[in-house]
Formats: sequence, structure tokens, C-alpha cells
Amino acid sequence: MTKNTTKKSAVSALSGEISDFDLRLLRIFKNVVECGGFSAAEVELNISRSAISRYMSDLETRLRMRLCNRGRAGFSLTGQGNQVYDNLLKLQADLEKFRSNINAIHHRLVGDLHLGLTDNTISDPNSQITSVIARLKELGPDVTITLETTGPNEIERALIEGRLHIGILPCHQELPGLRYHKLYRETSYLYCGHRHPLYSHSKNMLHSAQLCNHDYVAPAYKPDINLLNLQSLLKPTARAYQMEGIANLILSGHFIGFLPEHYARQWTNDSQMRALLPDKFHFDTTFMAVQKNETQPHLLRDSFLQLLLDEYGQHEPFP
Repeated sequence: MTKNTTKKSAVSALSGEISDFDLRLLRIFKNVVECGGFSAAEVELNISRSAISRYMSDLETRLRMRLCNRGRAGFSLTGQGNQVYDNLLKLQADLEKFRSNINAIHHRLVGDLHLGLTDNTISDPNSQITSVIARLKELGPDVTITLETTGPNEIERALIEGRLHIGILPCHQELPGLRYHKLYRETSYLYCGHRHPLYSHSKNMLHSAQLCNHDYVAPAYKPDINLLNLQSLLKPTARAYQMEGIANLILSGHFIGFLPEHYARQWTNDSQMRALLPDKFHFDTTFMAVQKNETQPHLLRDSFLQLLLDEYGQHEPFP
């Protein structure tokens, strides 16, 4: 008798059509999970904590499951809550795929485009991302763009996990499961700050052997072979994940480090930095547009990528 009752309850837990209200409750639940609790979600959703609690209770009643623990011990998902969240992510992906397919039918650019960009590329005259975004908005005024600025490793991870559509980053390695499109090259030099002992050395008095006696700040992400060869001649004693971190350490006067020429120009123009042995200690980095390697069409992603490639005179066919 107990088994039959349990089975009947499981079958009827979400009977009938899924209403707009059900979808709203699920969206609130997703925000609560991703914010890590009710308090943070209150700001994100712009509704009161008591209202969020009521909506969560309504969803638990609708699903006949306890989704989360809340109280003095803090917020945490139950086992069933984790499963509901995982299935909600799949539902969101399916809805995005449905919208993309409908867009393809109508040839109309709408929807959400998630882009990843490494830090401090805006000062690079070779970077045409602003022009491409402007062109995309002309073609699709209703397109919503989310732009995330972070490190190359994080962008590649987000692409693999499907959280980003396109990433624009320096290519230090090519990962399986991702597709890379060449865009432009960036030149970096080795710099020291004006407080550093090497700053006052004349070019004629400076030699490669002297550099290995000074602390060097290395990028925390995996560098390409050109930088690896140069780093083997230096003494790394610090690491930084972004260019701003490297610049701060250089300006402290205690470190030397590589920066893109366009980024360092704001300090070299004011004599706060100088390049060291630029004829030898420099390297080029290829910037790429990166996407997940999949055959499923996505009109918005593919349109943005084509605009990007056209901007750089690249004309690679899509799979």
C-alpha cells in the first residue's frame, strides 16, 4: 500500500502543463542557487527576502520536494535540489537552442550573446571588438550582450561548459573541443619601472646576463613557446593572473615583466616605465576568436563570428 501511494505521488508531482508561474518560480530558484542564498538573491532579483522564501515554498509544494536547507546553518541544496537545478540548466539550454533555431528560420538576430574577453585589450588599436559589437547591434537592435572580462584559462573553461558563445583571447594552446580562428597579433616587451635599478642603465651598458639577477613577474596562465624561451633567461619570483597585476608589480620598482606594447604605452609616455633590450626581449602573441566545436547552428553566435572574421579579412567557412 505504501509503495503504491509513493508511486502515485511521484507521478502526479508535476502533472498538467508547466505554467508561466512555474517557470517564474524556477527562474527564482536558479537565481537563489547561483547567488548562494536568499540574501544575495534579494539584491539580484530586486524582491524582498520574505517574497523569495514564499516563492521557494510554493515551488517545493508544486514539485513535492524539499529543494534546499535554509536557516542558521546557512543555505545549501538538498540532493533533490541539486537534481532539479541540473535539469533546469538543461531546460534553459534547450530553450536557447529552440530560440536559436527559430531565429535561423526568420533570419532575425535576437536573443542573448555571451562573450568572453581578456583584460586590457581596449587600448590595442588592432582590437576591433567595439566596431564588431556596433555592427551587430545595427543588424540586431534587440540582441542582449553579456561581456565577461577574465583570464584566458577561465574563458576557455566557460566555452567548454557552454557558458560563453565566443571568446577572444591570446592563444597559448589549442584545447580539444574548441575551434580557433586567427584574428591579429600583439607585441609584448620586457619592462621595468622608473624606481627599478635597471631603469637608469643606458642601452649600451645593459646586457642579457644582467637581467637574470633581478626579480621577474611571470603570467599565471600557461605562456606560449616564445615567452617560455625568454622566461628561461629570467628569475621568476612572482606571478600575476592579469596584465594589471603585472603592471602594478613592475611599477613597484622591484620587478621586471612583459606587457603588451599598447598597454605599457600609458606609462612609457610618462617615463614611468622603459623597455629593456627590446631587440631581443620581445614576442608576438596571436589573438583568436574561440568557440565550442559543435555542429548545432546558432545564428547569433555565427553571425557575430562572421562579422569578427570579416573585420580582420578572414573568411573561414563555418562547419
